[in-house]
Amino acid sequence: MDEAAVADIFAAFGPVRCRRLFGGLGVYADGVMFALVIKGRIYLKTDEDFARALAARGAEPFVYEAKGRAVTVAYWSLPEAALDDADDAAELARAALGIARMAAGAKRPRAKGRGAARRGSLPA
Repeated sequence: MDEAAVADIFAAFGPVRCRRLFGGLGVYADGVMFALVIKGRIYLKTDEDFARALAARGAEPFVYEAKGRAVTVAYWSLPEAALDDADDAAELARAALGIARMAAGAKRPRAKGRGAARRGSLPA
């Protein structure tokens, strides 16, 4: 699946941008990655509730192998029905984008260099 096909699926959602990522594509809206495309399949960023809702619609988790073990991350496949329903795909994309924004906001910036956090807390 290429960038044009992804843009077509999410046309009712709005403009998306794709970037190469681990042999697939990262799908971005407003600078936030909310989906992956791996081996021709779209996976949406999820939290526990959204993952359950997608699972109820037949979606599957994104799983990859690392160091001989299966690793599951917080991305679940776009339900098949949404591939042919632009409004459904847009609604699911909005939910995934909201979750991705919350996850991005929860990450704290790392201090640069050794002892940077300690140095930053000393009086000037």
